[in-house]
Amino acid sequence: MSKTEGKILVVDDDVDVLSTAKMFLKQHFSVVQVDQHPENIPKLLAQDNFDLILLDMNFSKGDNDGEEGLFWLNKILEINPGAVVILITAYGEVDLAVKAIKNGAVDFVLKPWKNEKLLATINSSLKLSRSKKEVEQLKNTQKKLTEEGNRPYQEFVGNSPAIQRVFDLIDKVAATDANVLILGENGTGKELVARALHRKSLRKNNIFISVDLGAISETLFETELFGHVKGAFTDAKENRPGSFELASGGSIFLDEIGNLSLPLQAKLLTVIQNREVKRVGANRKTSVDIRLICATNLPLYEMVETDEFRQDLLYRINTVEIRLPSLRERKEDIPLLIQHFLDIYSKKYKKNNLRIDQGSISKLKKYQWPGNVRELQHAVERAVILSTGNQISAGDFPLGPTQPVKNVAQEIMTLEDMEQKFIREALERNLGNVSKTAKELGLTRTALYRRLNKHGL
Repeated sequence: MSKTEGKILVVDDDVDVLSTAKMFLKQHFSVVQVDQHPENIPKLLAQDNFDLILLDMNFSKGDNDGEEGLFWLNKILEINPGAVVILITAYGEVDLAVKAIKNGAVDFVLKPWKNEKLLATINSSLKLSRSKKEVEQLKNTQKKLTEEGNRPYQEFVGNSPAIQRVFDLIDKVAATDANVLILGENGTGKELVARALHRKSLRKNNIFISVDLGAISETLFETELFGHVKGAFTDAKENRPGSFELASGGSIFLDEIGNLSLPLQAKLLTVIQNREVKRVGANRKTSVDIRLICATNLPLYEMVETDEFRQDLLYRINTVEIRLPSLRERKEDIPLLIQHFLDIYSKKYKKNNLRIDQGSISKLKKYQWPGNVRELQHAVERAVILSTGNQISAGDFPLGPTQPVKNVAQEIMTLEDMEQKFIREALERNLGNVSKTAKELGLTRTALYRRLNKHGL
């Protein structure tokens, strides 16, 4: 006879009752634990996640008012508001059992019980509990899916060899559950890669959760990612699952992972290693089944050397690495991207039959695009908005300089050109080591990275 997957806890002061219950229930459920002392309940709930608890209503000899049972029922629900509790009561205490149900118990059984009746009550209660959890999970998942669906998302576009190599890697990795780290400058499409991995995976019919770690404060990190229970803090008015629980069965994308402080990196590492989360204020952990995808524009390997990023966390998240090329490295894709965004924004702003002349495309191909595809997208949208006829010209794209300005006598350099040249030479002297370059220039690493992005270095 196959057993039902479920963890049952029986708490009763009568040793014979415990022995009988364990002997019978072990035949039907995978785990049955018994305890004679109700004061052990908090410790037991902290150690394990029970699917159902059978609780006696009276523990002290001579007492039959049920107050002890009500006390421990309230304590259980305080620790775990979603706990499924069935009361064990004597025949004359039915009114007390009804009162207990009003206080949050699911059902009650009379002792001495009939095994068939006990089994039916437990199975019925477990089904009810699972149905409630599924409904709650569906509500939370639907809410998250609606939020994600309202976010702008465009297809990945490109035929260049550089982007084709990315597509090939996505195809090879997607069907596995390997952790993936996506590296690339801002605006290169790291989230698009993450979504493509999910869309081509075996989890494609389940949820994809995207979390911008750079936008979450230290104080909200745990509740956003791991959730909280009602009453965990002042504004915690209801139980709330975190992003990891919501993503269970699907994929979770942690963007800007390089921005996490070392203490938060440690907490994230524990969850990734154990595939378990503990909500803020909870006493038990919840297992999660997720496909992990991370991304950053920061140099994690150099950050490991300077103790800014944990090496063990880096090894956990980069089973496979996907490096995205900048738009400067795939300029042959610019005409395709321009047409793609032109089609989108022509429809959005109801400006049909818009065209762009070849002179404008040539100008856009010469520009360095420090903001990559995202900057190009915004430039096309702005041009569509500002256009007055059916033709978009170079003047509709107010971009920065496309190349150095020269006269016959000498090259005239702007301050920005000089800064770019100065930084490039410092990088060459230091063999590309950002930390050494920043030190030589008297800049922080963050300040230097901003300038590198600005100049497309």
